[in-house]
Amino acid sequence: MPKLWSDTIDAHRRAVHAAILDAAWALAAEHGVLSVTMSQVAERAGVGRATLYKYFHDVEAILVAHHHRHVAEHLQQLAEVRRHHAQAGERLVALLRLYAGICHRRGRHGSVDLDALLHREQHVADSRRQLADLFREVLAEAGEVGQVRRDVPAEELATYCLRALEAAGELPSEDAVDRLVAVTLAGLK
Repeated sequence: MPKLWSDTIDAHRRAVHAAILDAAWALAAEHGVLSVTMSQVAERAGVGRATLYKYFHDVEAILVAHHHRHVAEHLQQLAEVRRHHAQAGERLVALLRLYAGICHRRGRHGSVDLDALLHREQHVADSRRQLADLFREVLAEAGEVGQVRRDVPAEELATYCLRALEAAGELPSEDAVDRLVAVTLAGLK
């Protein structure tokens, strides 16, 4: 098969895949997870049901795939923050702020049944490990230059940060999130 043809087919498959993910997510947000059907997803995505079933076997699989894509984007953003800032202290502050913002936005958009579906341990274990590793590494770098306490292992400080900042999902405003980041930073000193 010619490369141009192969590239075109691959691009089409990626576009169909993305349309399916976005359609299912929108329907779940509008109507709740339990009321979304494969027929609704196919119609919203603009694909036939047979095509839809070539990609996914049920709505749950689509929503889980959407969530994996979304989490991967967040992990990429967090890794980019690490690469963007030269100073260890700046990296840490930027990482804490970004993660708190992600948690805050997640808290504003989630529904109970959607959260229950997507945050089962088997769906998020690898992502949580990657996130913890990123925080641990940044905290270790900050510890080496005296920006954070060194009497507590970086792994424990990473757990502290992640758990503390997840509370941002329940806060009422961006100002409250900023205060939470400041308190978290103070606990690291």
